[in-house]
Amino acid sequence: MLLRSSFRSLTIALLVIVGLAVLLPPSTARADSVELPFEMRFPQEVDKTTFHNDWGQRRPGRRRHTGTDLMATQKMVEVYAIADGVVSSIKETARPGRYLYIEHVGGWTSLYIHLNDDNPGTDDGRAPWYLTLAPGIEVGAEVEAGQLIGWTGDSGNAEGANPHTHFELAVDGKTVNPYPYLEAAHERDLADKLRREQLIESQMLGSLVIV
Repeated sequence: MLLRSSFRSLTIALLVIVGLAVLLPPSTARADSVELPFEMRFPQEVDKTTFHNDWGQRRPGRRRHTGTDLMATQKMVEVYAIADGVVSSIKETARPGRYLYIEHVGGWTSLYIHLNDDNPGTDDGRAPWYLTLAPGIEVGAEVEAGQLIGWTGDSGNAEGANPHTHFELAVDGKTVNPYPYLEAAHERDLADKLRREQLIESQMLGSLVIV
């Protein structure tokens, strides 16, 4: 009787574990346990972007969201490299639309999806690539942290949605939740932007000559 009861308890425990495995997002490295080997810059204009932790949310086709959507106020909001690196891939395919990968030190990569593919004032999906990527951005190009690499859009399966960049981070080929890193970078870069604006304002006021 005791053996049967123990076996039943073990079976229930295993079913609970399996159930949790189905509900949880795909296997990933914990973002709060992996330290970046560089100071990350926020990958979009800080004052024209909103975002939340949508990691692991369900998507059509039983997919899970493996990044963070950086919602832009409009198309053609500037997109930046998060750190020094090399552009390793630039492509256009059905679901992600126009996108690029950047390889960084320490086995880290960043991915920028749904970049602009529309001509100004349209939703035609026929824009030349110079309206997608900044000058000089090509496979093999070296980029610096904070460098302009392209502009937001709604290419791929983001068509009809608000313009945004689906942003992903991976280390050694394993995707991690980018939200904690993005949150810290946004706070830091927004504070830097406000300081610069205050400095410019104070310099302008200081240059006024009272007659």
